Amino acid sequence: MDVIKTNQLTKRYGSARGIEQISMTVEEGEFFGFIGPNGAGKSTTIRTLLGLIRPTSGTASVLGMNVETEKEKILAQTGYLPSEAVFYSGMKVKEVLKLSADLRKQNCSEESQRLCQRLQLDSSRKINELSFGNRKKVAIVCALQHNPRLLILDEPTSGLDPFMQKEFFEILRERNSKGTTIFLSSHILSEIQRNCTKAAIIREGKIIACDQVEKLAKSSTKRIRIHGTADISGLSGVQDLHSDSDGLHFLYGGEMSVLLSVLSQGKIQDLSITEPDLEEVFLHYYTEEGGIRS
Repeated sequence: MDVIKTNQLTKRYGSARGIEQISMTVEEGEFFGFIGPNGAGKSTTIRTLLGLIRPTSGTASVLGMNVETEKEKILAQTGYLPSEAVFYSGMKVKEVLKLSADLRKQNCSEESQRLCQRLQLDSSRKINELSFGNRKKVAIVCALQHNPRLLILDEPTSGLDPFMQKEFFEILRERNSKGTTIFLSSHILSEIQRNCTKAAIIREGKIIACDQVEKLAKSSTKRIRIHGTADISGLSGVQDLHSDSDGLHFLYGGEMSVLLSVLSQGKIQDLSITEPDLEEVFLHYYTEEGGIRS
């Protein structure tokens, strides 16, 4: 089953860009990453999927339901974690969690308590007494306590310390192993590479790549390290070039035979050619064809 499916999904804000012709599919049980820097269109895509804003054109379905006409049914089976969660400041944490459960007409007290213990969240405290990180924990429990079929998480780890980030992703992996589909929006590449099986890269409102994470990382682009001297100033396909005491380092997306021919004219003491990590591949996508570096 396709849990999320969009076809040419577009949202414009007057003349301003939102998202343009987004087409992607997230299958049931996937741990799907949605990668892009702030302003790329991640949150606009998510809000459109949840029916919180109406698309300008195109179509989208979530859990087999139309996002424009069946929003309430979608939200009943979805856990949503916004990048910034706002709560009533005078309420206690346990009151906020109960309100969230009551709105779904469910008793989530047992799961809520379990999640609070794992995230070290004191449910007796008032919201206005909490740090940003602890407010994020409240939002996490609200999103997860009703055991939804689909989790849509928008920059979920901002404000969490490294220990809590580790525990949070452990919880997500447990949910995913039991069949929960997870849609994780993030600009932190290591989060995507460690946890997701498939990912889409969004740039300036458009999907520019979508594939298995392993395949995205194993692109034709290579990380080159040269010990010695060589004139590569006229070589096309070179990106992220820098030099240090060890020599030259750069990403290379051109023909390997051309690179080796150029290097043979220099004085090379050592050469290494390796697969780049996902962060370097992301940089490649964002710098090629006049794209922006972020």
